[in-house]
Amino acid sequence: MVGPGVLGLVNAGAGSWSDQDCVAVAQAVSVGITRLEAVRFRALAQLNRHRDGARSVTQEVAFALSLGDNHAGAMVAAAEALTTRLPRTLHLMDQGVVSGFGAMKVAAATAWLSDEDARAADALLEDRLPGRNADQIRKAASHAAITVDREGAEARAERHREGRRVTVRQGETGVASIEVEDGPVEKVTAAYRRIDREARALRAGGETRTLDQLRADVALDLLLGGTGGVSERAEVFLYMDLATYLGVSDDPAELAGHGYLPAGVAREIASGPGTVLRRIITDPLSGQVLDLGRERYRPTAGLGEFVRVRDRECRRPGCHRPAQACDLDHAVPWQHGGRTSADGLIDLCRRDHRLKDEPGWTYRLDHDGTLTITTPTGHTHHSTPPPLHDPRPRDSEEPPPF
Repeated sequence: MVGPGVLGLVNAGAGSWSDQDCVAVAQAVSVGITRLEAVRFRALAQLNRHRDGARSVTQEVAFALSLGDNHAGAMVAAAEALTTRLPRTLHLMDQGVVSGFGAMKVAAATAWLSDEDARAADALLEDRLPGRNADQIRKAASHAAITVDREGAEARAERHREGRRVTVRQGETGVASIEVEDGPVEKVTAAYRRIDREARALRAGGETRTLDQLRADVALDLLLGGTGGVSERAEVFLYMDLATYLGVSDDPAELAGHGYLPAGVAREIASGPGTVLRRIITDPLSGQVLDLGRERYRPTAGLGEFVRVRDRECRRPGCHRPAQACDLDHAVPWQHGGRTSADGLIDLCRRDHRLKDEPGWTYRLDHDGTLTITTPTGHTHHSTPPPLHDPRPRDSEEPPPF
């Protein structure tokens, strides 16, 4: 499962490995683990068939693998799906390019589909999963599921939103937790943004509490009727093209930091009270943002807002922190010639902003918005702002996004 070069490194012992060797060994071993995970899924699926899907299979797997019942049940369900409805995803595991955890994300995101639609989603995902982390896989699988059964996605989303509730979990030594479950994503996102923004304002004002402590205290203060801190309007970025907004098309929309939404849910959010619509001009062939319309209810924040709308999320591959909560940073340090312009600025969350300044990390931003990150071991990773719509053929008659 690992090449002779890696086996030679393993036999030589970790003490002799360079940084590049460490990464190479970790990658090679991960490929081998993924292939073995595919074998494990096949074994669990076969056991489940031998027992005709009896509930006791979950408990047996939990005992055998030292897992909790919930995780064991999810593994059995994923094993059944991968060996029947999602053969292409399982084949990607055989190749070592999609982990067992990632495959479980695909199984969960497509669980509500019919067998026929699940296979269609599986086919759509075949070229979209390699090289992606689990959260990127979850988003891709959710988009594929919505694409193959748009009506079913609408009904499922409405059922979930109708199931919203508040739960309290009692803890030890004088603590407890409160959670809003299955709330409308646009409201939950906006609520968190307000809590986070006000916590950061308090921190900047000299508060010694950590940001996590401040967020918790602000949220409880707001729930109990207080002001929470510096009151400020919270924004969420919803991306949908004009045809979907007008009801001519039912293409999925996307909420930054969350992922894809069925068209009907997106239209409901876009038509809500206090919603601000912006016109965005895109390249019809690539879907990339070319210009940000200036007509809106509030003044534009100019260049910074354009970059945030373009990027949507933190630009480090695999990070999905919304751009509104990120730092605006020069891809190339300003003191080294970085440009304060749309083709020189990117959004990075605070953690990744700090990572960029670590020794050995280099960042390059191309004119088309592609960010190339080179790690200290010489590996390169690419990030391109997601298009606002799928690239269209030159003769497309569809209206442009707004």
